[in-house]
Formats: sequence, structure tokens, C-alpha cells
Amino acid sequence: MNKYKKVLALLLAAAMIFGLAACTSKQPTEPATTEPAEPTTPVEPEQPAEEPKNDTPLVVGYSPFSSKFSPFFSETAYDQDVYAMTQVGLLASDRTGAIIYKGIKGETIPYNGTDYTYYGPADLDVVENADGTVDYNFQLRDDIVFSDGEPMTIDDVIFSMYVLCDPTYDGSSTLFAQPIEGMDAYRSGMDTLFNLLAAAGPDNTDFTYWDEATQTAFWEDVNQAGAQFAQEIVDYCAAAGYAADSKDVATAASAWGFDGLAEDATAEDFWARLYEDYEGDLASLSDTESAGTSLYGFMNDYDAYTVGVTTGESADNISGIIKTGDYSMTVHMTEIDATAIYQLGVSIAPLHYYGDPAQFDYDNNSFGFPKGDLSLVRAKTTQPLGAGPYKFNKFENGVVYFEANDSYYLGAPKTKYINFQQCNSDDDKLNGVITGTIDITDPSFSTNTIAAIEKANGGSLSGSKVETNTVDNLGYGYIGMNAKNMSVGGVKDSAESKALRKAFGTIFSVYRDVAIDSYYGDRAAVINYPISNTSWAAPQSTDDGYKIAFSVDVDGNDIYTSSMSAEEKYAAAAQAALGFFEAAGYTVADGKVTAAPEGASMEYEAWIPGDGTGDHPSFMILTEARDALAELGINLVIRDLTNSSDLWTALEAEQVAIWCAAWGATVDPDMYQIYFSGNDTMAAGGSNYMYGIDDADLNQMILDARKSTDQTYRKAMYKACLDTIIDWAVEIPVYQRQNAIIFSAERVKLDTVTPDITTFYGWMSEIQNTELQ
Repeated sequence: MNKYKKVLALLLAAAMIFGLAACTSKQPTEPATTEPAEPTTPVEPEQPAEEPKNDTPLVVGYSPFSSKFSPFFSETAYDQDVYAMTQVGLLASDRTGAIIYKGIKGETIPYNGTDYTYYGPADLDVVENADGTVDYNFQLRDDIVFSDGEPMTIDDVIFSMYVLCDPTYDGSSTLFAQPIEGMDAYRSGMDTLFNLLAAAGPDNTDFTYWDEATQTAFWEDVNQAGAQFAQEIVDYCAAAGYAADSKDVATAASAWGFDGLAEDATAEDFWARLYEDYEGDLASLSDTESAGTSLYGFMNDYDAYTVGVTTGESADNISGIIKTGDYSMTVHMTEIDATAIYQLGVSIAPLHYYGDPAQFDYDNNSFGFPKGDLSLVRAKTTQPLGAGPYKFNKFENGVVYFEANDSYYLGAPKTKYINFQQCNSDDDKLNGVITGTIDITDPSFSTNTIAAIEKANGGSLSGSKVETNTVDNLGYGYIGMNAKNMSVGGVKDSAESKALRKAFGTIFSVYRDVAIDSYYGDRAAVINYPISNTSWAAPQSTDDGYKIAFSVDVDGNDIYTSSMSAEEKYAAAAQAALGFFEAAGYTVADGKVTAAPEGASMEYEAWIPGDGTGDHPSFMILTEARDALAELGINLVIRDLTNSSDLWTALEAEQVAIWCAAWGATVDPDMYQIYFSGNDTMAAGGSNYMYGIDDADLNQMILDARKSTDQTYRKAMYKACLDTIIDWAVEIPVYQRQNAIIFSAERVKLDTVTPDITTFYGWMSEIQNTELQ
């Protein structure tokens, strides 16, 4: 629960920000331009005649903000939407998330039967060199100004990149992890005072880089922050019913996965336990265990410890970030990495606002701030400024106030004022639209939400009161199986172990349709590959080789026919599962499994975070599978968790055989994080432990897909990866659900809202055109 909240928020935020950076204008059908990047005078998008702006603010309902409205340091999706209103990204994307390479003159790309022309602030030319290196050549428009009237140049882009690559940068961007030439040399020999003090520990006696007073003050601050950090967990558990009250520390700690505290334990005791269990790794502790606020957020003077400390030799510049003109630059990478392009679409933050122009001298290795000291940038965290469609005015009493940026390069916004209004709940969001106090919002698309919308509209999701727009969620639901815990004789990749997992996979998969229809209705669809339908790499039913998940028997024959009824499919799945059990070494007689082979079991447990009430999309799958497996002689035990954090803790300890969860996704379908098991030179992906998949061929395919920018080749490679994952039978793809954006049909001019909204191209993508009635 805790660790996944932040990850999902960041993934969603990345998608929203990318969409805003891709502001476009719809154009009549015409071919996309293929002009070279040199010209900087753009073909202007057609703009309607200027009309007087409506001074009535457009109000958008939001979940609470954290006031980190920075293009560098924001953390939540909501804060990132605030700064995105004020910013322009270096690269634009279309409705499928694909990069726009010719942003200056625009590219016309069809979607859903309509041609749309997409514009951006720059052109990009990617050159793959004979020696395996890659040059990303950017040409920036020469007519863009920031909302305060200052012109945008390539210096602003270079400044923004150097902030993101500074050795002390601790935001969510990973631009510094890309294979940019000279990056390691620039970031080496320096670390933040925080990291050095944390690594040294409170008992350190080496004061080479700081004095004893600094160390004492640091640990006093950390420990008081740690007590608050722990107390927030206790408060969260108490509010959720996992502890009696905010003083019941021991019970809360146990619910959070830390047993053994004394009955009268305090928040300080809980913090000491957290620190001990994480062996002093404050960063991992904060990221993993937060109940909402990071450890740093509770510190009195965190910024004082973010400065860089020189500990060795370091390069003065990043040799692969090359200025080639006032409006042009090249990023030189040492190798092809298909994921890199998504990191290069940085927000172009104004040097004159976030940095110091007097400290920018490219030729003399000065980039707008002292290396290792981002205090100038951090000081503007709550007050964003950029070249985006709106200017940030203030955040007051739970409302973010914006005013139109009339110098926006794609045209002055039609609505002068926009307010982002904090809402305490999804009910507040929905009721605000129905009663007319909120114009746009994103309530949870639950059964109750649908019923309320239909009631307001007289029976439909879109009507006189509310207009509903749905898009696929950037992620998918699945049932996972750990290859080690679901094996025969502990051999994860044997034919017998795969057959065991396929037996369960066959039974689970046949009940997906009934379960997902029961839980979601039309709000979700069953998927057959472990990848979100939002991805360009997702196999389509019309593709060659497309198969229903776990729909062939042990001999490779189809289990089902198109004429089968649901009951006939259930019976066919049970028969196929018997074949897999037998292939796994189980004894099968008279249609029943009677004995397990050595190193396997007649009983397995499935974990599901259903709040103890079965409230989970896959719960019916498990209950139906339990009954079906019982008929075959196998016992499936369902463990319905009241605290989902127990699942993540147990998964990390590799204690779970079967579980139900969901993945968040990103624009690029790179599979390294989840399925790459490591090799002689590269570590395993950070989530590989969950499935325990270990396949050298799969590893190579993942790396090969990363090293090509040919999307056709990458899609074919990822299809082969997905087939391999299905063959390992460690993941049963279950569902792709939908999210909803709702609009007040009474107050918003619906024909001015961004058309054909998608997961990657949200309602904000053409916010400059949106008007009120």
C-alpha cells in the first residue's frame, strides 16, 4: 500500500505532464511535414479570431496538494499538474504517447478517424552513429517567451538539464541515469551532505567533511523527524482501523509489518525499529515506509543538508550536453537506449527565474548555479513560472489560482482564470460538478460514482448535467506466481515447474471474464498479455500469433472453441489443468490429483488485498478457482488481507506463492524493471524478485529492444518477451480498467474541450482552447 501509492502517483503524473507538453491545434487533413530541423521560424497553428475572455474562473476539482509545484522537485500527480499548467516541455507527444520530432512546423497524425496536427517548441533529429553512439540534435523555436516576457533560448534547456543532472539532485527525474557522455565523470567525486552524514551514522568520529556540531544537529533533526514519520504511520493505521488509536503504536507497527514492539512503545521506539531494520538506509526507509509524508518533509532544515560536498575528482561539465547555437544543442549518448528519449523531454525552466544568469557561462563550465548547490532552484519550489498556457498566481486556502498567459506560443487561452480547488473526497468532486461549483474533475470511477452520475443525468453517463469521458488506466491488473515458491523440486525453469504454474494459470484465466464483468461491468476489459492496452507494444487481437492467455493444453492444442458455453469452458479448463498437473509429476487417477511429486504440494495459498471482505477485482477468480481445483483434488487457500502492506512486505521476503495486484505503466514499454534477472554486468530489475523469473534469452531480448529505436522491431521483440513470460506462467494478465474525467455539461462548452482524450493526451493537453458557457 505505502510504497505503491507514491510509485503510481509518479507514473500517472508523468503521463499527465507529457500530455500537457504536447499542446496542439487540430488542423485540416494534410501530410505531416518532413522538413529538416534548421529553420526556426515556425508555421503558426491556425488561431480563431480573438474574443473577449470570460472572467468567470473555470474550477477543477483536485485531491489535496503538497505545495511542491516545481518542475524539478514535485512529487505527487496533483502538484505536477499545477506546475505543468505553467510549463512547456522540450518534446511533445501525440495521443498514443509517440514523440513528435518536427514540433516547429508540426506533424499531422491520424487518430480515431481524425487527423490532428501536433506542435512543440523544438525539432529533434536522432542520428545513430556507426560507432554505436547516438546524437539527439535539438532545434528550438526562436520566438517563444516565458510568461514574464523573457525570451526562451537553448541556455534555458541546458540549465534545466544541468539541474536534473547535478550530483545533489534528489527529485524524481532520472535523466542523470541515461548514457549521456561524461555523466559519470561529472557526478562523481561529490555527494550531498545528507547522504554522507546518513552513511557515516550517528557514531561517526571522522570529521573530514563536516564538524561534530553539524553531525549532532543533523541526527537531532533526523530523529525528531523520524518520530513524526513513525507517528504518521500509526495515525494512518488507527484511521484505517488497524490500531485502537493514535497511541496504539505497537499494534500499528505490527500492522505495518514490524512486530515485537513493547505494548507501551512510543513513536520514538517505532522509529528506532525502522532505522534498525533498514540498517540506517534513510532513503530506502523513507521511500518504502511513508504513510504520506517523506522523512525529509518532517525535518526542520532538510535543505541545509542538500548541498554537495566534494569528496574526490569530478569533471567540470557533462561532455555529452553540447551547445551548438543560441537555439540549438546536441545530447551525445554513448549507446542506443530506446527509453532515453522520454527522459529528454524536460520542462524548459527559465534560467533567469530558477537560476542566476550571471552564473551561466557555457564556455567556462558555469550553468546558472554553483555545482552541488541547488538552493536557488529549491527556493522557487512553491512558485512555478514558465512558458506554459497559464501563469501561477497563488495557492491560498486550498485553491491554486491561475491566470492566462497571453504570450503562450500556441495562442492565448480562451479562459482567463482557472482555479484548482482541493476536494476532501471523491464525493465532494462529484457533487461539485452536479451542483455547479466544480467544472472538471476526476472522481474514482466506482459503481457508486456511476449510479450518481446516471441519476443526475436521468439515466446516462453523459447528459444535461454531467459529461463523462473515460480512458484506459495507465496500468493493468494481474495474478502473480513466484517461480521459486510455485516449482517442483525448487527448479524454477524446469518443464515440470512451468507445467505446475500453467495448471493454475489455466484455471485462473478461465474465470476472468465472469469475475471482471461482475466487479467492473463495462468499466474494464479482460486482457491476454501482461502489458497495458495503452501501450503501442500491446498485442492486438488482429495480430499474427495473438492468443487468449493460457488457452492451450499440455500438447499445445487449443482448449476452447468459439461455440463453447461458459460451463463447457470451465470443464475444458479443468481437463487441461489435469494434463498440466500430470506433466508436472503429480499422480492423476480417475480425474483427480492424488499425490504431489517431491518438492511440490497439494496445497497453495493465494494472497489478495481485499480488505478482509473480498473487495478486489480478482477475488471471484480465486473463489471460483478454489472450487474448481478442489474438484481436482488441489487445495487453494485464499488469504484476504485487511492490510495490503503485508503483501508487499511478504513479496520482498519471497514468502508468497500466488497473489493478486496491479502494475502501473509508463509511456515506454521497457521490461527491464520487472523481468530482467541480471547478468555479469547489469543488476536485476528492481521488481524482478516478485516473480523470480530467470531467463537468459528473455534478458537478451529486453536488452535488444532497448538498443533499437525502430518501433516495429521493438514491438516484435516485446511480443516475443510476452510469449516467454506467458510460457514461464508467472503472471496471469487479468484486466485493463478505465478512469474517468467528468465535465459540467451546464457550465463548460464541451466542443472546446480537448477532443479524443487518451491516457497519454489528457484534457489539459489543449487547455488553451477550453471555454465556459
